[in-house]
Amino acid sequence: MTNHIAVDIGASSGRLVLGTIVDGSLKLEELHRFSNGFTEQDGNCFWDIDYLFHEIIDGLHRAKLAGVKECTLGIDTWAVDYVLLDAEGKRIREVYAYRDRRTDGVMEEVAKQLSPEKVYAKTGIQQLPFNTLYQLYAHNREELAAADQILMVPDYLYYRLSGRKINEVTNASTMQLLNLASRDFDPELLSFLQLRREQFAPLTEPGEDLGLLSANLAEQYDLPDCRLICAATHDTASAVLGVPAQKGRSSAYLSSGTWSLLGVELDHPMNDSRAMAANYTNEWGAYGTYRFLKNIMGLWLIQEVRRLDGGRYSFAELATLAGESEGFRSLIPCNDPRFLNPDHMIEEIRRACQESGQPVPGTPGELARCVLDSLALSYRSYLAELEDLTGKSIEVLQIVGGGANNELLCQITADVTGREVLAGPTESTALGNLAVQMIEAGRIADIHEARRMISHSFPIKSYLPQPLPELDQLLARWEQLHSGT
Repeated sequence: MTNHIAVDIGASSGRLVLGTIVDGSLKLEELHRFSNGFTEQDGNCFWDIDYLFHEIIDGLHRAKLAGVKECTLGIDTWAVDYVLLDAEGKRIREVYAYRDRRTDGVMEEVAKQLSPEKVYAKTGIQQLPFNTLYQLYAHNREELAAADQILMVPDYLYYRLSGRKINEVTNASTMQLLNLASRDFDPELLSFLQLRREQFAPLTEPGEDLGLLSANLAEQYDLPDCRLICAATHDTASAVLGVPAQKGRSSAYLSSGTWSLLGVELDHPMNDSRAMAANYTNEWGAYGTYRFLKNIMGLWLIQEVRRLDGGRYSFAELATLAGESEGFRSLIPCNDPRFLNPDHMIEEIRRACQESGQPVPGTPGELARCVLDSLALSYRSYLAELEDLTGKSIEVLQIVGGGANNELLCQITADVTGREVLAGPTESTALGNLAVQMIEAGRIADIHEARRMISHSFPIKSYLPQPLPELDQLLARWEQLHSGT
């Protein structure tokens, strides 16, 4: 089979991308793009999962109209959120979004009953208030007891397309319920949540053939003949698979989108006390790897600034306005929980600057510059942590995803980290998704060949560090901001 379609859905948008190999290079064609976002109902935040399913169907119909008669198909989405199904396979309720505030204070409450050190030793997953462990703890007990199956979001979409229930490992690992030693759900953690192992489908590895698209769906909506392949369903896992090959240089990746995920790919987890203290995670990757990384708030901050400003400026225009604004004038600690889902992001940023005695950003350009400067300094801090924890010197930072298009962010990052930044490809998530499909279909030998192909199929831009005359004073300000002094 020569046509492969990646369904790549993030927190703010989704798309269907057709991948083919032409003369030894990977070629991409966007077939369909759609918006995404959670909505608030009665004080809670939910995803419209039926809308996402129908957008996938619409995209496949468009593929058929464009001449794609047969294909493989893989799905990736964000992590941690889940769907409850009853014994008849019907959804019990709408799907909570991870930014919902029902988990406020839950992480601390659970810590009084379960040792965080023990949980980290078992799972290697960093402490984040929206981890599935805490979401399930906050969930209605009767609904959980009535659930016949608990699927992650991409697993549910596969189920709607094929009727097959799975728990794909790269996404399931983010639940903070998988035991690194047994490579299965941890009985003690399930017991704590009053859940049973049989409520979770078998763990499934990327690359598994999940069978054909439902014949009823194909006939009803005039869809291509699709063979469903289990992708690395966590979008970060797919993005990491799509990072181009590097020869002879030690590098870290930064998957830059709504979230910034900064880390390295390892063949073993690092779940010791030092990694826990630094709050690094060990998410499972494809092909026996682990993503040792730090979650950073990311471009969500800019997305909210743009939304609350009425969408007057595109992201590119905001970047231009930021470039015209004074650099490093105001800074915020990006990973402070106050920025996870505030009532009003712009006011929260301004309030944080005022509280720390800094100039308050007024214009959209000043707000955007504050965010970009703060993100770049966060990357510097966490790169230093990463080197310390792994004992490896990092020469190059490879930025993939949408943030690779932001030239100002890339250059600031190079300047403050003192490292070369390689930006691109922006479509790394779709590429990683497609790579798994192509390997399973026998079109590519393995992930090493896929990464080599990616490196010569897409332009990569280099940003070399430029001197910052007042870097020492800037870093001192950054340290003071995080110490609260």
